[in-house]
Amino acid sequence: MPENPAIERLFERYGPAYRWYATVTVMLGTLSVVLASTIINVAVPTIMAEYRLEQDQVHWIATGFLAAMTVGMLLNAWAVARFGSRRAFLLAMAIFIIASLVGGVSNSFGLLVLARVVQGVMAGMIQPHAMITIFQVFPLHKRGQAMGIYGMGVILGPAIAPALGGVLVDAWSWRAVFFVVLPACLLAMVIAGRFLPDYREEEAPRLDWGGLVLLSLGLVATLWALASGMRRGWLDPLLFTALLGGPLLLGLFALWQRRCPNPLFDLRVFGSPGFTGGFLLSIVMGAGVFGSTYMMPLYFQQVSGFSASSAGLMLMPAGLAMAFVFPFVGYLTDRIPLARMIAGGLAFFIASMVMMRAADQTTAAIWLVAWAALGRVGLGLIMPPVTTGSLTLLPPGLIPQGSGIINFGRQTGGAIGVNLSAICVQFFSDRYWQAHPEAGHPHAFEVGFDDAFLMLLIVYLVALWPLRSMRRGLMGTDPRPEA
Repeated sequence: MPENPAIERLFERYGPAYRWYATVTVMLGTLSVVLASTIINVAVPTIMAEYRLEQDQVHWIATGFLAAMTVGMLLNAWAVARFGSRRAFLLAMAIFIIASLVGGVSNSFGLLVLARVVQGVMAGMIQPHAMITIFQVFPLHKRGQAMGIYGMGVILGPAIAPALGGVLVDAWSWRAVFFVVLPACLLAMVIAGRFLPDYREEEAPRLDWGGLVLLSLGLVATLWALASGMRRGWLDPLLFTALLGGPLLLGLFALWQRRCPNPLFDLRVFGSPGFTGGFLLSIVMGAGVFGSTYMMPLYFQQVSGFSASSAGLMLMPAGLAMAFVFPFVGYLTDRIPLARMIAGGLAFFIASMVMMRAADQTTAAIWLVAWAALGRVGLGLIMPPVTTGSLTLLPPGLIPQGSGIINFGRQTGGAIGVNLSAICVQFFSDRYWQAHPEAGHPHAFEVGFDDAFLMLLIVYLVALWPLRSMRRGLMGTDPRPEA
């Protein structure tokens, strides 16, 4: 029986079935915010047209969400300790709903980005509730089953999000993608009021406000400088200051974490051999997941000429392929060395990027669907082994901190991947359009997307270097041959 008295009372009231009531509650909350994170991608061309934006501007609706989500994840532990699991969840979900309404009725792009940023912070606070709750209510020998069921439900959400978003955009408006998640959010709040424990620690740990400010300002300045360089010029005083100041603030954040008594990150995890390689792989993984998820619906619409709903439906097989490969990855993890599985996943994703770069305006839809699915299979082979392998390298006392840092790396990599992908598309499309104005916009966009796919391909090739570092660390912990 759990040591938390609030959870004990809920078990007394609902019996053993309470475990599944709590799991469904947090799964519904997570599913809502995960849907919100990806469903908007298929609406990007429509938003670009309405607000007259370019790629290096519109990407902030995705980049802002992902960057803010990293901050929200760091706030979660403090919020749960300060307010209790139930109140923290309800507060974050209520603010998420308000931000969704603001985004849906916004009449300016600035307000739309602000709504997405607030959504991202709240999504980051909501998502870790699932892991916390499952570990609280399930005994050790049943957590794997619970995580498998929870994981399937959450992964299937992004699989259907592009199709759902595309239908809504074509049938109504891009604004509908903000409203469609609200019923699930409201239902999650209702059942959370009954099934999440109302318990908080008497002495909540202090929040590292200094570290939070340094990290937030450093990320925003760095991402903004990278995205605005072509538009403002790299020697623009404000941009040059952000370009230098952003990484400097991130460096100060790392130094602050070493000295702060209650750090957001316990940097001791990087002392474990191979963990740095796992962290770098998580950044690369995030760049591939979110960068390709952002680009492919745009490619299908702006290059191949499909509608939003058709583009969304074309992405559904890729999402389902990733969802259904996860159980097999769990099975193989106990039988195949982790580094070998990650290498295979990198190879699949690289092959997908090669094929997407080779595609053109005449490529049949069935091939585009197949190549998108190939990339998702590769990512499905990478994601669980990177997380499992990285945490395997740590002593038990540092596993919670390591888990948070791996999640942070994935989300940060996603923000960087979307940012750089949008910049590549815009820069190379503009350069080709200026040199060949007779080519037409679809072909100019095709050139830009080709170079963005090439950028992700190179990033995944470079990832073989941190994989080598992680493999050396695993050889000391994994009893299987050639680990």
